[in-house]
Amino acid sequence: MADEIERVIIIPLRATKQAPRTKRAKRAVKEVREHVMRHMKVDEEHVWMDTALNEKIWENGIRNPPSKIAVKATKFDDGLVEVTLAE
Repeated sequence: MADEIERVIIIPLRATKQAPRTKRAKRAVKEVREHVMRHMKVDEEHVWMDTALNEKIWENGIRNPPSKIAVKATKFDDGLVEVTLAE
């Protein structure tokens, strides 16, 4: 059974600016993970983030992550959520 739930989510990363300059990209990754956990109703170990998404967040270095990012979250039967960049 291919019973997958697929959603495109635009995640605001405004709170990232509150973090110290040298921890902003790391904080942005954490915020993406928390947002997906909240909206797809899974816990932390069930969220898998694509390397392209990680590279997009880190694109401008550790100090200047994007202010928002569009992702595609796909939840599979076993509870795993795969997070990739939205096209």
